[in-house]
This record gives sequence, C-alpha cells and structure tokens, in this order.
Amino acid sequence: MKNILYLLLALASCGISAQTTAEEYLNSAVSKFYLNDMKGAIVSYTKAIEIDTNYVEAYRKRGLAKETLKDYSGAIVDYTKAIEIDPNYAPAYRDRGIAKGKLKDHTGVVEDYTRAIEIDSNYAIDYYNRGVSKFYLGDMIGACKDARKAQALGDDASILIKKVCN
Repeated sequence: MKNILYLLLALASCGISAQTTAEEYLNSAVSKFYLNDMKGAIVSYTKAIEIDTNYVEAYRKRGLAKETLKDYSGAIVDYTKAIEIDPNYAPAYRDRGIAKGKLKDHTGVVEDYTRAIEIDSNYAIDYYNRGVSKFYLGDMIGACKDARKAQALGDDASILIKKVCN
C-alpha cells in the first residue's frame, strides 16, 4: 500500500508548475527517495529549500538521501543546518550521529546522541548507538550503562551488554 502511495506521488510530481510550493517539492522528493532515485530526490529537496530556507524536514531528508549515496559529509552539513534551525529536533541529531559513525567520529556520535537523549530520553536506540561509540572510545562503563538503559527501554542490547558489561 505504501509503495502505491509513493508511486502515485511520483506520478503527480511530473506536473510541477512554476508556482509549486516547498511542500509539493518535498512530497515529490519523498516519492523519488522511495523509488530509489536519490539524485532526483536531492534536486527536489533542494528546490523545497530554495523556496523555504528554514524547512527543517527538507534539510533532514536531503541529508538522508545524501547518506544513502554515501555522501556522509554532505549529509552532516544538512543535518547540522536542520539542527541550527530547530535545536530541539531530535531526529536530526540521531541522523547526524549515524553519519558521524560512518566516518568513525565516535566523539561526535556521543555528543549527538547525548543531545538527542536530552530532548527525548525514551528512545532506546539512542542509548544503544551512544553505547557502541563509547565502546569504540574505550569507555566500557559508559557503554555498559547505555546498553542496559537501551535494553530497559525495549531494545535488544544483549550483544553490546555481553561485550562491555563483564
């Protein structure tokens, strides 16, 4: 059902007019993203941003498209802009943390997930991902604490717990 919706949105996006709104470009970009047209999605996200330079979701989703293309540095730039616009937008911290992890910036990962946890302390994967980076940084006590918190919130952190909590 979801794929049919995205296909319909993609077909509708072919008729974009000169007065297209930022939201229409975002919807077009989302359709292209789900049809695995990342370059086309990036173009549409960029057009949405040109219309509304404070469109947090367009920056975040353009970052996701760049990350899919393994442009981690470019993704980080977009996530950072989303965070500048809305410092309480936890999804952008989470996504930036993932991109930083791909670049092995574990200190940056810990910082981003710490901020995401400050915003929303009930998201188990934030603790898990922060714990993994703490493990890579040699902080076994912190990694264990985060792994146990992730598990308490419903994440299966047993592999990390076995590695760091013994």
